[in-house]
Amino acid sequence: MSVSGSESEASRRSSNKPKYSKFTQQELPACKPLLTPGIVIGAFSLIGIVFVPIGLASLSASQEIVELVDRYDEECVTASDKIGFIQDSNVNKACTRKITVPKPMKGPIHIYYQLENYYQNHRRYVKSRSDQQLRSKDYQDPKAVIKSCDPEATTGDGALIVPCGLIAWSLFNDTYAFSVNKKEVPVNKKNIAWASDKNSKFGSDVFPKNFQKGGLVGGANLNEKLPLSEQEDLIVWMRTAALPTFRKLYGRIESDIMASDEITVVIQNNYNTYSFGGTKALVLSTASWIGGKNNFIGVAYVTVGGICLFLAMGFVVLYVIKPRTLGDPAYLSWNKEDAGYSH
Repeated sequence: MSVSGSESEASRRSSNKPKYSKFTQQELPACKPLLTPGIVIGAFSLIGIVFVPIGLASLSASQEIVELVDRYDEECVTASDKIGFIQDSNVNKACTRKITVPKPMKGPIHIYYQLENYYQNHRRYVKSRSDQQLRSKDYQDPKAVIKSCDPEATTGDGALIVPCGLIAWSLFNDTYAFSVNKKEVPVNKKNIAWASDKNSKFGSDVFPKNFQKGGLVGGANLNEKLPLSEQEDLIVWMRTAALPTFRKLYGRIESDIMASDEITVVIQNNYNTYSFGGTKALVLSTASWIGGKNNFIGVAYVTVGGICLFLAMGFVVLYVIKPRTLGDPAYLSWNKEDAGYSH
């Protein structure tokens, strides 16, 4: 081999070597805390002292929330053939429910619809939408829309559907009208969707077109005179749920409702959950600084804080009963008196 060949081979090998850096050589500055008994006991105590009051405050706030849940899917069907009843457009599906308020409910009172056994997280269902179409009217690529929104992308004559996809097609269409002590109560349906969704994900220049005009009608219709950014029921529904049991915000009652008041709800029972064994419920709930009723957060904080306080007390007792000098060389293995260990 020639000298030049050896030099080129050596240079090639040197170029393939990784460059020196403190990161690859693990020479970056690092914090290596010394876990002394005082630090460990102090850390556990601090976590317990902070977590337990937060948990108790969360539980107290959750207990103050008044939540009324009324399942109506069974009682609002008068026929034995539930699927046939819900699919018959000529049948009057109005249903009246009465709810007695056990404790005072301070406004705003949030109105939710709750669905069970409804898998919005199914892969094909979640993918059946076109975010580009929802954002801009200029997005009119038929092939891309058909690919992402199949099977609800076009009508029978090939016209594009706006908004397309299974999520929009299955929009919840039960409606609720409320009265308290026989006095009608308005429902505020403004600002029920996330502001980021309205401003960023749904265009103010995109209007519904050919919606629910395919071969099979799914759920609710949309107002073709309003842009998608103002159709908040759709925006709420399009934020798919991760679990098969979920709630979505329908609106708010801004006035207070006193204890023992009777709420009358006239429900238009239109949405078909009977074909797949789902259930529907109406939920009325007040709110606090932690949101809706949720005992889990408070229980979790109290549990973690209690365990930390218990461990801190245990370490204190252990340190008092059997103290150990920090850095004592007598505890090194070669200094221990072990008959089976050869020096």
